[in-house]
Amino acid sequence: MHYVLIYDTAPDYLQRRGDYRAEHLALAWQWAEAGELVLGGALGEPVERAMLLFDCDSPEVPASFARQDPYVRNGLVDHWRVLPWHTVVGEKAATPVLPE
Repeated sequence: MHYVLIYDTAPDYLQRRGDYRAEHLALAWQWAEAGELVLGGALGEPVERAMLLFDCDSPEVPASFARQDPYVRNGLVDHWRVLPWHTVVGEKAATPVLPE
């Protein structure tokens, strides 16, 4: 199953990100190497959100990541949420649906 972790970033996110970026990236790469975090990155110009894609069995997995993330713990993220993503198209779709 795929889950998307969506961060709404604080207005001063870019100004404060540098203080926590190394720790955040180390955590993200750790989860990626474990096979649960597939992709992650910021959205917008300027950044207003970030999105992380997880391939896992439970929404608790991305929620656990968020609770550990220094961006969340230090207020660079105003709000976060986890949504199931019902992927149906593409090689890595969780439940492929082919045309008839």
